[in-house]
Amino acid sequence: MAGYRGGGMGGGNMNNLVKQAQKLQEQMQEAEKELEDSEVVGLSGGGEEGDETVVIYMNGKKVINGVEFGSKISQMIDLSDEDDVEMLEDLILAAINDGYKKADALYQEKMGKFGSAGIPGL
Repeated sequence: MAGYRGGGMGGGNMNNLVKQAQKLQEQMQEAEKELEDSEVVGLSGGGEEGDETVVIYMNGKKVINGVEFGSKISQMIDLSDEDDVEMLEDLILAAINDGYKKADALYQEKMGKFGSAGIPGL
């Protein structure tokens, strides 16, 4: 075939696409690492970290690293009282859900710029 040079899209364009994809992958890996290294604090019971608060610590990937009860919580809860146990369970769940909401916002901040499946525009 006269004039056929092969390569379809051209070697230079393909090399640029590969370089862009590699750069995007590196940026995504860096953002993932930032999510793993970040700390998100979920709260319930008082709105701020305090004596009547349940605190959940997690990273930006929603891995829970710790639970903390304010000093008044332990005084208020009687584990032999079913209502108190239910209240504590509700406080823990509320703190986890608050942490998840914050982790979702952080994830969107770090990863949203990459679009669907890491390919902008999809």
